Amino acid sequence: MTRRHFGTDGVRGRFGADPITPEFAEKLGHALVHTLGGRPVVAIGRDTRASGPALQEALARGIAAAGGNVKLLGVVPTPGVAAFVVDRKLDAGAVVSASHNPAEDNGIKFFSREGFKLPDEAEVRIESLLDSGAGAEPAGTIENIAGAPGIFVGHALRSLPPGFRIDGLKIAVDCANGAAFEATPQALRLLGADVQPFHISPDGDNINAGCGSTHAEEMSRLVKLTAAQVGLSHDGDADRLLLCDETGDPLDGDELLAIAGLDLLERGELAHNTMVATVMSNLGLDELFEARGGKIVRAAVGDRYVLEAMRAGGYVLGGEQSGHMIFLRHGTTGDGLVSALQILRVMKESGKPLSELRRVLKKYPQAQRAVKVKTKPPLAELPVVQAAIAATEASLAPRGRVLVRYSGTEPKVRILLEGRDATVLEKHADEIAAALAGAIGA
Repeated sequence: MTRRHFGTDGVRGRFGADPITPEFAEKLGHALVHTLGGRPVVAIGRDTRASGPALQEALARGIAAAGGNVKLLGVVPTPGVAAFVVDRKLDAGAVVSASHNPAEDNGIKFFSREGFKLPDEAEVRIESLLDSGAGAEPAGTIENIAGAPGIFVGHALRSLPPGFRIDGLKIAVDCANGAAFEATPQALRLLGADVQPFHISPDGDNINAGCGSTHAEEMSRLVKLTAAQVGLSHDGDADRLLLCDETGDPLDGDELLAIAGLDLLERGELAHNTMVATVMSNLGLDELFEARGGKIVRAAVGDRYVLEAMRAGGYVLGGEQSGHMIFLRHGTTGDGLVSALQILRVMKESGKPLSELRRVLKKYPQAQRAVKVKTKPPLAELPVVQAAIAATEASLAPRGRVLVRYSGTEPKVRILLEGRDATVLEKHADEIAAALAGAIGA
């Protein structure tokens, strides 16, 4: 059985349209309890979308009706829910969020008792039980937990060495009007930073709106406006990170992985001298780590697949070009705040600004496109698209690659080309995008 509703990061879509409705959320709550068995205790957190309270309440109602007990955390970053589950030894966690998507969207994703996103087979099991109903068990309880952002801040700060400080470091912080609008500024102030916070006034509709980690231009503007030494930006649920150096030039996830990975490698703390990246990450990462005696293992796109590769190989660091980073010694999922703290630690201990630290990675040129589509047929069944891909592969050989894949969270197909000549890459990216738009474009 394949998953009908779950994608690479839970169930996601436009609020009010199937399946992102309170009715479906309540069914998910029933199904989760029946999947877990017994009378599980489940923590639920959410981001700041206007639709969040209705979905959270429906999910909690479904869990309680099926005999589960709910701990409502309110607005808290996604990694805060995972950490709460592990620290309090609960049975599962749930997050109501659509991450970097616009405010009209929402979604629901689950964590296991170990703090990891549920594997595909567990999500299939949940889907098979969607019509199972509440069952005959006595109803469970729903309890509001106060101070969840502060609890998460304490968890994140424990990832740093005792006594670590960044007194006076000026940091521009873009919280995307999302789940980290309290936690990240609070954590940085506790470390002594001069925090310049922006987009910290969520109204339910402004999450990710022209701000956050998908809007690098805004982070760049804020760094220049405040003369900050670092710019820091999250997405709506704060499981990813964007940084800007002191010149306002953004660093992508590959550059952050290079900085963090080399630091651990040089300390002898990078397990098996290996870091996990995805098929989207730059080939320059492979060359950098090979030159230093390390290795890059590639996973499919999606932080859940990065994590699966990390756990299978016993690795401690992995991430994506998008800014998801997993420091497995400090957490169980992508964590924008912990990631920021680890990079700030490298800056402080090395005495180097980000503009210097980032130079270790010599990136191959890339060209990327995202094409909105109305359907998602197998790409192999689109002859015009296959012809454009084949022509591009021949042109880029032997030092280049082509990756075309459907997004797991949006109605889009994503294109990545990598090679030596940026002009050639841009030309071929446009050709493949045009072929896709002609075949299945929305």
